[in-house]
Amino acid sequence: VAHVHCEEVFGILGENYTFPVKINKKLVEIIWMKNRDKVAEWEEQSQAVYFTSLKNRGSLNNETGSLTIFNLEKNDTATYVLEYLPFDENNLRLTFILTVLDPPSEPTISCNVSDDSLVLTCAADFKGPLTYTWDFGSITDYKQQQQNIVFLKKNVDASEKVMCFIEVSQTAKSSEFSLTECFP
Repeated sequence: VAHVHCEEVFGILGENYTFPVKINKKLVEIIWMKNRDKVAEWEEQSQAVYFTSLKNRGSLNNETGSLTIFNLEKNDTATYVLEYLPFDENNLRLTFILTVLDPPSEPTISCNVSDDSLVLTCAADFKGPLTYTWDFGSITDYKQQQQNIVFLKKNVDASEKVMCFIEVSQTAKSSEFSLTECFP
């Protein structure tokens, strides 16, 4: 019975991407397919061979079985299947559905004034999950609702500046916001 593993993963255009393969067995043969085309192959006692789109952009780790694609392109979006043969066992397969996303936009910070607080929202145009962090300078009185939404007391010093940082994979971007923009 073949072990079925299917995982949706994403990479960022222009970055390097390594498939999250965790095999803790001695491997004797590795084949990576993209859709139905072979893109990388390795057998014990030989060098890895790369085909088609990965000829100069692929790197196979014959100990873990993982494949790295350098400088991701839009047409790397595909279904990848890793077929591997552990020592003394039958063929096993892992399937990864890779989507290559555009990098996130620069974040923008908007401010809404409610009864007793300023509500700051940090947003970036991106189709996947982002990690948000904030820098409030010398402001200590704030409440974080979600990663991208923060409440400040209304009596905060309007000359303060706030920074929002977004991060995904190897890409990080930030923007600065002056609290004077909250007070028309």
